[in-house]
Amino acid sequence: MPWDEWEQLKSDAAGRQATGMRLNQLPGGPGSGGRDDLVVQQDDLGAVGHEAFVLHSDLDKQADIAGAGADKSGSGSSMQAAASLKSHNFTLGSALETTVSTWTSQVKSLLQACAHISNHLDYTKASHAKDDLAIEASIRNRDGSTLPVSRLDEYFK
Repeated sequence: MPWDEWEQLKSDAAGRQATGMRLNQLPGGPGSGGRDDLVVQQDDLGAVGHEAFVLHSDLDKQADIAGAGADKSGSGSSMQAAASLKSHNFTLGSALETTVSTWTSQVKSLLQACAHISNHLDYTKASHAKDDLAIEASIRNRDGSTLPVSRLDEYFK
């Protein structure tokens, strides 16, 4: 993609975004509220958590350049090449070693982020399901039947 096309796409995207910011509140005034509430579906949480897990698994298998082609000492082929280049006084050896170390560090950080997202969404999904059951159990009529939303509205007027 040419640079000028990239700049045009960024400009177009910036033009479509709202310039205002709203933190932890709905806009004030009469009639505000209602439609801006956060709604989370259990399926959505599960799908995103699953994708984070799949990404973690794939990344863990395919992004390990430090351990690829490991020898008896556990040094991967890239680090072996770096050591060989350094032993022959090539500055590329140090650069390759730094590259492998940086890559490994970045991959580990990304793996941790994927694991955190997956675990957090699994926990959130289970927690919301538990909360939903507790709320459902607490809002019932005297006879044990479910309290309709129309009756709940009476308590907020």
